[in-house]
Amino acid sequence: MATVPPPDAAAIAGIALMAGLHPDVQREAAAAARIRHISRDVRIFDQGEIAGRAHALLSGCVRITQSGSDGEEILIRLIGPGEIFGCVPLVTDGLYPADATTMAASIEISWDPAELLALMQRHSGVAINMVAILGQRLGEAQERLRELATQSAERRIARALLRLLGQAGRAIGTGIRIEFPLRRKDIADIAGTTLHTASRIVAGWERQGVLASGNQHLVILRPEELRRIAEGTA
Repeated sequence: MATVPPPDAAAIAGIALMAGLHPDVQREAAAAARIRHISRDVRIFDQGEIAGRAHALLSGCVRITQSGSDGEEILIRLIGPGEIFGCVPLVTDGLYPADATTMAASIEISWDPAELLALMQRHSGVAINMVAILGQRLGEAQERLRELATQSAERRIARALLRLLGQAGRAIGTGIRIEFPLRRKDIADIAGTTLHTASRIVAGWERQGVLASGNQHLVILRPEELRRIAEGTA
């Protein structure tokens, strides 16, 4: 893990927290930030730990997981470039609610919580962006709960993959590749189903040519078919 000099404003302009802000505000935020290169499979913070930093990702990917009292771990969210994470403690109890672990070599930017709160107080645009991001994630969580109560596992998995396409999809020659490395258990966790069910459904879609998998990555070959499945019209 290496610490490097503070980033310039251009480096953080693509972070959602800084979207649409005046360059002077971005420069101020950059001056207060710390940037690190982090290797794969490194734990950034632990569930229940006092939040020492508020984070955003410049490159790479981060897995956010929670563990229950029985020790079982489930995937809560995947974080891609431009997204914030570990910021909820700023407005709650000051403790990280989950674990964060790099899934690939990553570059993260972070702020001292007190400095970020002060920045939000000085510049309402930063605070508005923070509220918008947290509100969007709350909406996504509510949508996933609704899907869990009303939709089949097949539709939930299709909708989960479409969300990941929107979050981290990259067009390649044969389709759209989800840039996050995904285990079958990750898909099961996100869709709220069992590993057996997720594996069976994804394998079926591979046979039908809807998607292809390899090296822990999915390529969606027929996104229109995946949308039909998600909408229940397939």
